[in-house]
Amino acid sequence: MKKVLIANRGEIALRIVRACRELGLGSVAVYSDADALATHVREADEAVRLGPAPSAESYLRGELIIAAAKAVGADAIHPGYGFLAEREWFARAVRDAELTWVGPPAEAIAAMGSKTAARSLAIAHDVPVVPGTTEPLRSAEEAAGIADRFGYPVLLKAAAGGGGKGMRVVRDASAMASSLEAAQRESRNAFGDDAVYVEKYIEGPRHVEIQVLADRHGRCVSLGERECSVQRRHQKMIEEAPSPAVNADLRRAMGAAAVRVAKAAGYQNAGTCEFLLAPDSQFYFLEMNTRIQVEHPVTEAVTGIDLVQWQLRIAAGERLPFTSNIDPRGWAMECRITSEDAAHGFLPSAGRIEYMRIPAGPGVRWDSGVGAGSEVTLHYDPMLAKLIVWAPTRAEAIARMHRALDELTIHGLETSREFHLRVMEDDEFQRGAIDIQWLERRLESLVGAPAPRELVEAAAIAAALFAERDRRQRAPGMTGAATGSAAEGTLPEHQPWARLARQQGLRDA
Repeated sequence: MKKVLIANRGEIALRIVRACRELGLGSVAVYSDADALATHVREADEAVRLGPAPSAESYLRGELIIAAAKAVGADAIHPGYGFLAEREWFARAVRDAELTWVGPPAEAIAAMGSKTAARSLAIAHDVPVVPGTTEPLRSAEEAAGIADRFGYPVLLKAAAGGGGKGMRVVRDASAMASSLEAAQRESRNAFGDDAVYVEKYIEGPRHVEIQVLADRHGRCVSLGERECSVQRRHQKMIEEAPSPAVNADLRRAMGAAAVRVAKAAGYQNAGTCEFLLAPDSQFYFLEMNTRIQVEHPVTEAVTGIDLVQWQLRIAAGERLPFTSNIDPRGWAMECRITSEDAAHGFLPSAGRIEYMRIPAGPGVRWDSGVGAGSEVTLHYDPMLAKLIVWAPTRAEAIARMHRALDELTIHGLETSREFHLRVMEDDEFQRGAIDIQWLERRLESLVGAPAPRELVEAAAIAAALFAERDRRQRAPGMTGAATGSAAEGTLPEHQPWARLARQQGLRDA
């Protein structure tokens, strides 16, 4: 391998560019028209335009990506996460083009790409799964019969699903037919496949996942667990490593189960096995994500292992240097900073980032593909950055994350910063008393109510008066309308009215 084309965008593309540079590899970015001036495009050694902003016309065009790799002489393709990362056909197409695929074999993607197939594989290798079916449901009557056998509540899940799509909790027989129809329709629209299966619904579980690395020489190891229970609508928002609910014995058992599944699938490269962890510490295999994960930095922080570099090393044929599972050191936590307005139902926010102050200091890491001047559009995922911290203990990690979030300043659009600050201050979160429904139960107290109109108007007046005074002080004798703005960074940092003005995106008077 000499030159790697990165079939992705944003922070993960920049992350891969940096890994390539440290390994002495050339890097090639691809971009849509919306990303022509993006950070990952500027930082890569070369860049190739794919097409218009919609991902269906750019980042999801596998044939254009392979053609771009050929045109610039790249000999490998790293898919990052999302887009084409877990598409079996794309992995095969890259291999057929005689390029190196930085990921698992297409056969392993196929084996783990269907939840029902993955369940069958896990069962065959003595890995516990939630009681349920391994074949898609044919009718509501069949589903009701299975639910009667397991006992309600049950969970309907899309076989090809992810991110909560095609998923419905059914608590009694009267809701089965409508729930199955809705799950099939949503699955068909999202994945082009309406296959749905049923499993027993576990009350109050945690979402705990195990990171594995496997090389081409038969060596596969677990790098420990990540706690991913802070979710909204099945979308992760905060992750940490290790999990406050996992002790050393449970870590070994879950790690061994993940390694068995990975080996059974013929897995290579980095991958993640997802488990439900019940309150009684019984764990159940859910699925395997056949790619690098968004939350991989917390594992890197507690193990000292660069997962993206090892993806590249494994793809180039290197052997893993460690033979046993890795135990964590200290505690790491990650907040996904998104361009969303938490106080208004997490509505997406778009616009130009006018000013950004990035947190720093001991144990703080900032993974982002945007900066001051970046245009944030509605074409792609709203994640702006990942804020990661490490500390010796969980309590110290929470305190460090709170400090880092307090330092973070982004002007020009709404972000999830305030929401994450409130989570760090929450007593239940601090005690680790969380499960996958925790955030939905606590959401109202964590997002805060929208500011009353009269306060917003008062903040606007105060901001305008401050800007006018600032303008007059800078240019004595000038007259005319106020020209200062919250976005220009002229407002005082700690005044409540100034914070509200910035949060509301108030500009000139």
